Parts: sequence; structure tokens; C-alpha cells
Amino acid sequence: MRYAINFTPPASDPLTLAASQWLGRNAFSGEAMEPPAIRGLGLHEIAFNTAVPRRYGFHGTLRPPFRLADGVIEPLLLRQLMHFAGQQQPVRLPKMEVVRLGNRFALMPSRPCDDLHHLAASVVQHVETLRAPMSEAELERADPGQLSAGQFANLHRYGHPFVMDEFRFHMTLTGAVGPEEIGRFEEVLRRYFEPFLERPVNVGNLALFIEPEPGAPFLVHSLHPLGSVASRRIA
Repeated sequence: MRYAINFTPPASDPLTLAASQWLGRNAFSGEAMEPPAIRGLGLHEIAFNTAVPRRYGFHGTLRPPFRLADGVIEPLLLRQLMHFAGQQQPVRLPKMEVVRLGNRFALMPSRPCDDLHHLAASVVQHVETLRAPMSEAELERADPGQLSAGQFANLHRYGHPFVMDEFRFHMTLTGAVGPEEIGRFEEVLRRYFEPFLERPVNVGNLALFIEPEPGAPFLVHSLHPLGSVASRRIA
């Protein structure tokens, strides 16, 4: 079992529903969804190019996946997360937009958000004592030889290279898209998501995602509202 602490809008949010349909799976229910019929892309093209993010569900990572340390049980993680979330304040993101990250696409704030960066760093630090150390195999899969000095230090300190100063919030929409398809995907994604990005996106919860077994799709386990000591179980 692995856990991740992310942000995702509530299950009924129009952005969640649109993104779940785009990815072909709802991370709240685990149910498959038919890709949308969009002018300019075939259904098979959408399904193929969303295969990787489909497994993780629609989310923005705050604390990347981790295993619990020996002796740490899930109820302790839930209590810690609920208490931590209750001490934080919601974050209103700058306007979200479709961006190209190399040969992948994601939703990102149109400008940096210091409050979100601080929240993500605090989440990483808060659960650090609950996290199992990375195994040698996990360290090797992280390909440390390709990391910068800061990323390498993060990998060994926090179990993931892209946290703390290396953190860049994004909500992944595709896997690697072929160079001949980049232009079409960019045009379609901007057109498809534009209506759902007119309203501000508020980070109002911490979402605990679980991977029940290696390689299984991630599911939303629970939402923990920021600024409230209550936690709402949704799965």
C-alpha cells in the first residue's frame, strides 16, 4: 500500500468531472469513463495519450507517493493529516491554464503561488516521520544520476527529488505526446478546458490518495478540509 497527499477539487466539481472524462477514469469512484468526443482528436488518440495520468487520477501532487514506516498504521496517518489540515488555510490559486511541459500537458497556475508552495513544503515535512525509507531498488528507479544536486539531496532527505525548492504544482493531463501530435493536443486541450478554468480554483482540501497494490490505479481515500478539524470520508 502506498499513499500520496494531493489536491483535487471535490467529486462534483465541474473541473473534476471534465478532467475525469478526459483521463477516462474517476479517481473518486474508480469507474472508467468514456473519453469526450472532441473535434480534432480521435477517441483512441485520447485514450492512448492519457494512459499514464489515468492511473493516478486527476490531481495536483503535494506529497508524492510513499509507504508507511514500520509500526505506523493508517489511522495514525489519518489523525495526523486531519489535525494538520485543520491548522492550514485554503489557498486561492492564480488563474489556471493549460501548459506544455516538454512533451506533456498539464494544468498550472498562470504565475507562481507562494502560499501553495509553502503548503506543499509543510505537508512534506509533516508526514516525514510517518514515511518508510526508500529501498535500494526505489532509489535506483529514481535514476539519481540524472538529478541536479538539489534534486539528489531531496531524494535522499524526503524520498522524492521534486519537493521543497524543486516543487512545481501541476495537474497532469497527458503522458508523452508525439512531436507530430503536440500542436493538435495543445489546441484541443485549451479549447476543452477553457470553460472550466474561468472560475478560480481554490485549494480547500488535502486529498489522501491510495495505491492498494503495486501498479494498481490510485483512488481518493478521503478529503481533509483546510481550516477545519473535520474530515469527510468519501471512499
